[in-house]
Formats: sequence, structure tokens, C-alpha cells
Amino acid sequence: MTMDALEAMYTTRAMRRIKTDPIPELVQKKILDAAIRAPSGGNTQGWRFLLVDDSGVKADLAPIYRKCMDSLWSTIYKPRIDAAEANPEDPESIEFMKLVRSASYLGDHFEDYPLILFGFSQFDTSGGSIFPAIWNAMLAARVEGVGSALTSVFQFRLDEMNEVLGVPEKGGWKFSACVTFGYPTGRWGVAPRRPAHEVSYRNSWDGELGFEIPEPLWSME
Repeated sequence: MTMDALEAMYTTRAMRRIKTDPIPELVQKKILDAAIRAPSGGNTQGWRFLLVDDSGVKADLAPIYRKCMDSLWSTIYKPRIDAAEANPEDPESIEFMKLVRSASYLGDHFEDYPLILFGFSQFDTSGGSIFPAIWNAMLAARVEGVGSALTSVFQFRLDEMNEVLGVPEKGGWKFSACVTFGYPTGRWGVAPRRPAHEVSYRNSWDGELGFEIPEPLWSME
């Protein structure tokens, strides 16, 4: 199966509503093989990838994940949730609450995802040595028609997650990301974003970029 690189990049967005159909082994191989082809600082390849598809392991992880989500909503995102609830008709509030419902769906159905990938980086807490690999994995999944969604919310309860997964205490392995995979129930599309010229500068902070990109430069039409 082949796909234009731009299509893969523009349409690989969080896909949380999925089917429970298993992910074939060949697709899993492609996901992992693409991951390890990513750039690696000093070519150290200080990463580890843990696939989870066992129902028992997922059942143990699910309540931990849901507790982490409760912590997320009650701390980091609480001001935005309060603001959205205070102004429910505001377009920004409507979009944000869609995100909340989508993220909550993942928590409510964590056990149902057929494949989950955990990424770990050795000694590196910046993410620079692992997230290119995680993104490669998600792009590879997209090419195979598999949706994915990345979360790091397990950071709230790392000890509990590590115990379930058997992550060694020694060795300097740091959890970086959890990615759920599954065949989506919805359609692929280009995620709406603030235009690049509104969040980009040139030569200095607040330096004029010099051009605008009012619409996506790639579309599915």
C-alpha cells in the first residue's frame, strides 16, 4: 500500500473512535520498523517500544489511565474547562469541549483499543530522542489505514503504569508516550489548525514571517 507523503502528514491526526478489529502482525511490523528508522541523537538508539494487546494487561492499565485523566481535567485543563462551561456558545468553547469529549472517549474505552504502543527513552527527558520515532510509527499506521492517538497522561501515575508493564527501575528508562491504534470508525481529514503564519516568526521572536498560509497547502479534494 502506498500513499503520498503529504497525505500521510496532513491527515495523521488523533483518531480515538475506532473499531476493535485486531491489527495484523504485518502492520505491527511496519509500525515498529518505521519507528526505528527515525533520527537518533548520536545514533544511540536509546529507545524501547512496548506493544500491548493482551486483554488482561489492558484491563489493568485502564483504571490507571482513567485516574490520570481525572487528574488532567482537575488540574492543567480546569481553567479552560471552566471557561468553556461559562461560555458554551462561544466557537472556541465548542471546539474545546469536542476535544474533551474525544479524549474522554479514549479513557472510557481504553480496554477496547486492539493495540497500544508505549515508548520509552533512556535518560532523555526532553523527548528529542523518542518523539521522531513515535511520529514515524503513527505515520506508518496511517499509511496502512490505522488511526492513532498519542497521550502522555500516564505521567500522573508512572509508578502504577511501570508496575503493570514491568518497566525496570534501573537503566534510566523514562516513559515518553502512549499511542493507541485501531481502524477508525470515522473519516480521515485535515485537522483544523491556526494558520502557520499566526504561530511562526523569522529571525527573532515576533519577527515578521514574510508570508501567509491562509488555507492548507494540501487537501483531500
